Amino acid sequence: MKKSVWILALLLICVSFGADDLLAQCPMCRATAETNLANGGTEGKGLNNGIMYMLFTPYVLIGTIAILWWRNRQQTEDVATDETYV
Repeated sequence: MKKSVWILALLLICVSFGADDLLAQCPMCRATAETNLANGGTEGKGLNNGIMYMLFTPYVLIGTIAILWWRNRQQTEDVATDETYV
């Protein structure tokens, strides 16, 4: 338990050091998208689709893992109940 807490703390510290660079990208992307849309381009719509894709992907992965875990757990419970009646 203690090892996982230390690993999580170390991960959070590492991520926090790079946060300034990550936050600096948002205004640049926004300015580029607004300029493109003002000039009649469609890159802003593609940028929004990309953001939705990146937002959607972790939920699909976690949902898939949860469903597989749930099915596996149901199968092991069914096998355990069948063995008790034998």
